[in-house]
Amino acid sequence: MNANITSPPRRRTRSRRALLVTIIVAVVTSLLALVFLTMAIVFVQGRRTPAGAPDYVALGSSFAAGAGLGDLQRNSPIACGRGVGGYPQVLARMRRISIVDMSCGGASTTHILDGGQYFQGPQVRTITPETRLVTITTGGNDVGYVGDLSLMATSKSKGPLGWIVKAFWTGPKAARDRDFAGLHNRLVETVRTVHELAPRATVVLAAYPAILPATGTCDRLALNPDEVRIMREVADQLAETTRAAAMEGDAVFVDMNGIGASHHACSETPWTNGWLRTAGAPFHPTRLGAASTAAAIEAALGNVDPRLNRLIGHPREETTPGRRAKRA
Repeated sequence: MNANITSPPRRRTRSRRALLVTIIVAVVTSLLALVFLTMAIVFVQGRRTPAGAPDYVALGSSFAAGAGLGDLQRNSPIACGRGVGGYPQVLARMRRISIVDMSCGGASTTHILDGGQYFQGPQVRTITPETRLVTITTGGNDVGYVGDLSLMATSKSKGPLGWIVKAFWTGPKAARDRDFAGLHNRLVETVRTVHELAPRATVVLAAYPAILPATGTCDRLALNPDEVRIMREVADQLAETTRAAAMEGDAVFVDMNGIGASHHACSETPWTNGWLRTAGAPFHPTRLGAASTAAAIEAALGNVDPRLNRLIGHPREETTPGRRAKRA
């Protein structure tokens, strides 16, 4: 009798356990299927290579890709975030030249030279001996520039992300503690690799446009003055490293950090977004910033490569802000 009395609760307990196990298995299976599907999509997307004649090849990170600037480019990997408003696209339209845009959000110099981002090959793989122009904007991800800006701003949030950042992130490194020497070497290697692949191409290294004011801060940044000071030093060192690499590697240097110094995210006519109230991706170029970068490169190209200007029908005679080192 006792067995008969206690067996129904035991059966109910076993049934509940079985149901719980079934639910857990179903959830885990669904999550694994979602992860597999996502990875499959990223893999297929990552194999996409832009079509068209590579007269102009654009390389770099999200600052080149045009994160948040209009519709995504057709047939480009979604994860790269290549917007139609990025400066390479603007420059190609400005100069009426065929472009293969290989830039990708989150890319480092390693991804440009060796690939591995979102299952993609090296960004330089589309450069040919017929390529006449290559622009490069990269390095920020190598030294944690925009990533640290975003973490600092996120840490101010009262939500779960803010709590996680404050709990596990120890704060930004000073500029002197970041691997700018390694970045310099990789940038020089990148420029030299481009010269080897396209001996007749003009190579442009464009620095990141200024995000932070020289002093102080503003609500748009969600950063205090000390944080701005630390990261401004990083930004200035990034620009200087890019300049030195351009000189050593024989590339045109376009100093958007200097040219855009009065158009930081706190200015009345910003070329870059802050963290709050953005028209595009936070801490990234605005449409005006992308257009201004394209215009600065266009101006710099005027006195650099007359053959290129004749080829695409845009002769220039005036003095321009770019600088190109002579080969040793």
